Amino acid sequence: NGDAANPACSGIEGVLEAYHRSLRSVQLYGPTNFAPVVNHVARSAAAVLDGSQYFVLLIITDGVISDMAQTKEAIVNAAKLPMSIIIVGVGQAEFDGKAGGWPGSAPPSPISPLGG
Repeated sequence: NGDAANPACSGIEGVLEAYHRSLRSVQLYGPTNFAPVVNHVARSAAAVLDGSQYFVLLIITDGVISDMAQTKEAIVNAAKLPMSIIIVGVGQAEFDGKAGGWPGSAPPSPISPLGG
C-alpha cells in the first residue's frame, strides 16, 4: 500500500486502491527478490495465530524470481501460517518455472501457475 510502517490493506477495496496507487509510483526493476517480503509477511502472520486475521501476499512482478532458493525456503517456512501467497507474472519474462526455478515444468502443489 506504500506505507512501510503499516503495509496492510483491508479487504478487496484496499487491495485495489493500493494497486491503483502503486501504478503511479512504482518502477519495476531487478533483481527480483521475493524472500524478504515473504519473510516480512510471515512474521506478521506468526504474530496472530488465534484465527482473528488472515494474510494474503499479492506479488505482481515483471521479472523471474532472482532468489529462488531463499524464496522456496521462505514459502515452506510460512506454509503453516495463516497466509496465502499469490504471485502474478506480467510482461515477457519466463514465468513457467523452466528458467532455473522449480524442478520440472511447474512448482509443487499447492503452488501452481494459473493456466499452466
